[in-house]
Amino acid sequence: MASLALHLPLADFIEQMRTLEYPGSISMESFRRPNFPLLADILKFLVKSFESHVNIPTDVATEASRVTFIRAVAQFMVTKAHVKLNLKHLYQADGYAVREMLKITSQLYGALSDEHVTPDDQVAVDDSEFKFDRGSWMSDLKAARQLTSEVMASGASLCDLLGEEVALREKRTAAISRPLDISETEKAFEDALKEVLLSAERTGELLRIVESDVAILDAKIEQKMKEVEWTQTRLQTCQSIRPVYMDEYEKIEAELEKSHENYVVKFKCLTHLECLMDQYSKVEKQKLQEAVNARRTMARFSKWGAGADEDSDSENSEDEDPGDHREECRQATGDSFIKALLGNKVSERFQTDDDGI
Repeated sequence: MASLALHLPLADFIEQMRTLEYPGSISMESFRRPNFPLLADILKFLVKSFESHVNIPTDVATEASRVTFIRAVAQFMVTKAHVKLNLKHLYQADGYAVREMLKITSQLYGALSDEHVTPDDQVAVDDSEFKFDRGSWMSDLKAARQLTSEVMASGASLCDLLGEEVALREKRTAAISRPLDISETEKAFEDALKEVLLSAERTGELLRIVESDVAILDAKIEQKMKEVEWTQTRLQTCQSIRPVYMDEYEKIEAELEKSHENYVVKFKCLTHLECLMDQYSKVEKQKLQEAVNARRTMARFSKWGAGADEDSDSENSEDEDPGDHREECRQATGDSFIKALLGNKVSERFQTDDDGI
């Protein structure tokens, strides 16, 4: 697996170096073992590919010169190509060094492949790149405007600060060059110490106040807990003890329930009797009215059928009218007497019931 992991980067590296037109020959066996001369030649070629007029040390005969060469190449790649290389792996000049050099060749190979793009392909790429949403474009534009305003404000403030740098530089130089006065330093330290002691004293006083408040609250809480316990004990005692008047209360309550039941029954009976009495009086009045109407009708028919004289008819009618009137009076008197009698009996019965209750 390790050989395969090293074989694949080496094949890509060889292909890319051929594309970059490296004049030397590189095979799969070139970096099976450490091969520093070939590594140095490849690195020189890559550096020249980035910048042809760069000056780097070319002597790699000794160990110190090799280290200097590797450092110079790594520093150049960091500054020019923004590629960070592992110096230890490069110095080994084996498969791990191939991986580090592959970082450099990938950038060169990518740039070379971009140069070989046809115009049609470039147009297609440009079309795909510039297909954007109008909403996102507007949001980007707003963000760009905001950033522009912020940059302008920051630049203005920076310009103002740089304008004050001349006076501040003089003050800073004067403060640095001024010799330290031991007495003033001691006085400043003493003042700072006094302020610290005063703040510590205030903090201690506040802590004491808080502790006293905590003690008071604890005492109040303990007192309330005792009151709660006493109240619960009192409640349990009251629930367990039966009052002395409870028997009498239950007896009176039972009697009151019975009296209420009797009252309800009598009230219902009275209401029913009054309803029956009203119905009976209505029926009697109706019968009386029907009898009166029947008598009057019979009298009229007899008067028409007999054909008697007006005087005799008038006398007969006068004789009959007082009788009818007396009959009506008698019926009305009888009805009023019955009502009065029932009313007196009902009132006497309720009076006796109220006395009994």
